[in-house]
Amino acid sequence: MGQHYLSPLFSPRSVAVIGASNRPESVGGVVFKNMLESGYQGKLYPINPGYAEIQRQRAYASIEQIGEPVDLAVIATKAATIPEIIEACGQHGVRAAVILSAGFSEAGPQGVALERAVLENARRYGVRLIGPNCLGIMRPSVGLNATFSNGGAKPGGLALISQSGALCTAILDWAQPNDVGFSSIISMGATADVDFGEILDYLVSDPQTESILLYIEGIHHSRSFMSALRAATRFKPVILVKVGRHEAGSKAAFSHTGALVGADDVFDAALRRAGVVRVETIVQLFSAAKALSAHFHPAGNRLAIVTNGGGPGVMASDRAADLGVSIATLADDTISQLNAVLPATWSHGNPVDIIGDATAERYRDAITLCMRDPDVDGVLTILTPQAMTHPEAAAAAVIEVAQKFNKPLIACWMGEGQVAASRLAFAQAKIPSFRTPEPAVEVFSYIADYYRNQKLLMQTPGPLSQHRAPDIDGARSLIEGALAEHRTTLNEMESKAVLAAFHIPIARTVVARSPNEALILAEELGLPVVMKINSPDISHKSDSGGIRLNLGNAQAVRAAYHEIIQAVQNNRPNARIDGVVIEPMAVRPNGRELMLGVTTDPIFGPVITFSAGGVMVEVLGDRAVALPPLNSFLVSDMIHRTRVAKLLGAFRHMPPIDMTALENVLLRVSEMVCELPWIKEMDINPLIVDENGAIAVDARIVVGFPMPAMHRYAHMAIHPYPTHLISHWQLPDGADVVIRPIRPEDAELEQAFVRGLSEEAKYFRFMDSLQELTQNMLVRFTQIDYDREMALVAVLEQDNQRELELGVCRYITNPDGASCEFALVVADEWQHKGIGHKLMSSLMEVALSRGLKVMEGEVLASNHAMLALVERLEFSISTSDEDISIKRVVKTL
Repeated sequence: MGQHYLSPLFSPRSVAVIGASNRPESVGGVVFKNMLESGYQGKLYPINPGYAEIQRQRAYASIEQIGEPVDLAVIATKAATIPEIIEACGQHGVRAAVILSAGFSEAGPQGVALERAVLENARRYGVRLIGPNCLGIMRPSVGLNATFSNGGAKPGGLALISQSGALCTAILDWAQPNDVGFSSIISMGATADVDFGEILDYLVSDPQTESILLYIEGIHHSRSFMSALRAATRFKPVILVKVGRHEAGSKAAFSHTGALVGADDVFDAALRRAGVVRVETIVQLFSAAKALSAHFHPAGNRLAIVTNGGGPGVMASDRAADLGVSIATLADDTISQLNAVLPATWSHGNPVDIIGDATAERYRDAITLCMRDPDVDGVLTILTPQAMTHPEAAAAAVIEVAQKFNKPLIACWMGEGQVAASRLAFAQAKIPSFRTPEPAVEVFSYIADYYRNQKLLMQTPGPLSQHRAPDIDGARSLIEGALAEHRTTLNEMESKAVLAAFHIPIARTVVARSPNEALILAEELGLPVVMKINSPDISHKSDSGGIRLNLGNAQAVRAAYHEIIQAVQNNRPNARIDGVVIEPMAVRPNGRELMLGVTTDPIFGPVITFSAGGVMVEVLGDRAVALPPLNSFLVSDMIHRTRVAKLLGAFRHMPPIDMTALENVLLRVSEMVCELPWIKEMDINPLIVDENGAIAVDARIVVGFPMPAMHRYAHMAIHPYPTHLISHWQLPDGADVVIRPIRPEDAELEQAFVRGLSEEAKYFRFMDSLQELTQNMLVRFTQIDYDREMALVAVLEQDNQRELELGVCRYITNPDGASCEFALVVADEWQHKGIGHKLMSSLMEVALSRGLKVMEGEVLASNHAMLALVERLEFSISTSDEDISIKRVVKTL
């Protein structure tokens, strides 16, 4: 595919600094000085009509005067001049520009108009922009320092992307003495054009980048952001600091970037699904990067602590409890072996206190046994320098043990002078080390989070669970009927009807419009009953006096009707009243009241919430949030992240609830969110769950017209597994073939398929003598983003219930968003049966439905069968300009 379209930004062969100056305090002067001093090897052009020479370099009055190609323009002039400058850059063939200047969208209506003019000119000529209002970019390995920072950066494996230029300068100042190097530093500023997603895409394929650090104040495009994050984290650790965690911080972030900031726990939920580790401070950002770059293989969050002092062990345990890190319960066999090598006075549990006179051998033995324990996922070892302690010898023992295991091993050598040499040894051995226990435990929690979030990343649920199909058309008709009447809130009856359409158990509900009718209906339902006000204007019925419970006789029912109407008229005089809802009293002595909800986040779209129910939900603030679609794994994770989860097992005299029933309701809610983009808000409160099942007692749904969309799941931040693309097809011999989108679980299937290809077929597909797929290739091929790429496999189910892959085709959308590049391969023994033609036809249909206009690919000139196939599919065929052995094939869809 050639070089990445952002290469002119990161590896420019020539740079023009527009606004360069001899004034040392000016932004243009500092940028040009930094470019000269950083050792940039390409051509460098200072542009300023006021100078003949700038910093002893020939100056140019304008970019037109240069007469040579320019890859990158760095602009440090007044905002009002920049639309014209971008026009000139576009005419000169510049492909990327960094706008350092402020005075755009953050500066009011005039600035917004200026920014619009800049973008229009840039798009007309295909110029990609970083900024405006940013610090600039650095690429230390090529000597690119296009920033006005005071100083440069060392080359290294960390990439930093930040919306705050001030934060970049602080990080750079911190990094130099701490020996931290960078592959790239990108200050995004207002992100008017190039967004986080595109930068992440570049860094994923950048061989110089090992880990990616993000500082975020807000984002504009959630789908592209999530797509790029999920793609990046499959290959490289991504660690993120996001400000605006609290309301005041969010307001400050909004005023600084002009970007919406979603509810913080929604953002957290998005990051978990994207496999990202989130931290709260800059020091934690680098600590997490250091730990994850150690290439541990974490398996969970059960931590063992080995210490020569009881107090530090307790400090570590306390911090672990704060962070939800489990203090591992050591296996009986481990305890027995520790008894054999430790003094009788050791702690006989975790933390493993090996006593103040601990030798290096004692450290080695205790840590080795803990690392071997299958119930331990990592070890924190702590040393306090005491009279009989030898810190360097103990550190050498720790380093020796670390080399034998893949589990995380973190050191905390407390003190300063006596342990300085040990810390240096740990750094050289790439073992994370700290001065105090708390940050050491935090780093282990980041490693554990990374492992957990990687498991969440692997989940690719479809829009529908494997249960009875819902009545989507019926639910849609109910919603559209309400909207046709200009109503956005469904009444309780309608809301429950929508739930019932998705097979969520509901309490039978009727409406009475007089006391006598209430009595008749109550008798039909069976006493006792619950009575509730029926009003489109009241969502919290108890607050208005609109609920009466456990009404067991005729007199109580009649009286309740009058009381409810009177109370609501007094408390909510302007509310419209349409009678009283009556339903059977749910007599469930072991029932737990829960609440399931849906809300629409301004950034990430629909999100699902789970919490304790009843009237206390808003007071307790104990809610778990997840982005749909959900599956059983994600639902279980969601439930167990709440405090109320502890009440769902056996509790006092109550048996455990039917957890499957609760999970099924959450899965059904996920289906509703996927298939009904009209839903803006929903409360099921309470959902009563006991050992016999679940029932929705009350429900409220708010609806609205969805935004016009190209495809059915455009309202969601994460594209569900596209089950609607699964199709069945018969070979001429009658064999039934399933054509379906690829899944992460297909890694083994895909590897076996490639291994089974002939050498010629492998060479035709990969243009290389490949024997089998690398781990990275397997991840890239099977863990795809269905929003911007597609891979269809043709499989045959064998007698042993295992699938046999017959062929696979895929496309990846190009950066222009209008075209895609395809690839196809069919197993040798299954060729000439029409499989390739069928796969390509299906793939083209998907591409067309996604709004793509062109499909293109590269085929070896010697691959006559593939060329014949694409010719039958009406692709145009031409010889590549770069290599006559390759044919370019293109089809307008």
